[in-house]
Amino acid sequence: MVQFRPTGFKVLPPVVKNLLIINTLFFIGTIAFSSRIDLSEYLGLHYFTSPVFRPHQLVTYMFMHGSFTHILFNMFALWMFGNALENVWGPKRFLVYYMVTGIGAGLIQLLVLYFRISHIESGLDPEMISYVQEKGYDLLMEGKNFADPVIGKLNILINTTTIGASGAVFGILLAFGMMFPNSLIYVYFAIPVKAKYFVMIYGAIELFSGISGTADNVAHFAHLGGMIFGYLLLLYWKKR
Repeated sequence: MVQFRPTGFKVLPPVVKNLLIINTLFFIGTIAFSSRIDLSEYLGLHYFTSPVFRPHQLVTYMFMHGSFTHILFNMFALWMFGNALENVWGPKRFLVYYMVTGIGAGLIQLLVLYFRISHIESGLDPEMISYVQEKGYDLLMEGKNFADPVIGKLNILINTTTIGASGAVFGILLAFGMMFPNSLIYVYFAIPVKAKYFVMIYGAIELFSGISGTADNVAHFAHLGGMIFGYLLLLYWKKR
């Protein structure tokens, strides 16, 4: 919970409201069509050598969520921190910031995957790499994977889907911490922490988790990517 309420504050400004609606509709659609088609496979972000990678996924992935708790926490953070930013910036600038940080988070995720995949592929024969790229996706769709742990890990890195608005949300969190550094954020609705410290602590946790490999099913570097692109965009706007 955030202790922040400037004069003229709108509880639900237009861009935040529409983002909440769009994300909810995508989530409902994912559930409604789950028996016919897995929308995450087409709209979620895949590595560029995956057979199901498409450029539009850099945008659509941020509107997909894997569970109710996933979308609940992301949308709660979007509403809680995004309200203040949109009220100050206006709808146009806030939307630009949201999209840039979301796409930037996806690009950072692909960049990190590139280094991890390249490291594994450096110890493999080109024929084996081609075989993984050709057969790996279908194998995962059957609920299987290669028996060799190295080959299996390569297959997962290439064909695992990245979804969620977390990258853009972390970008919003960074902007809130920079613009309202002394505003209080109540962790667990009880522990008051200044926004600037909350952002630094959260960023450090994500960096540690990404480097250490803690909770590998979480795209920690995508979260950091949203912060990085948010910081660069704020610097660009400041110079202008």
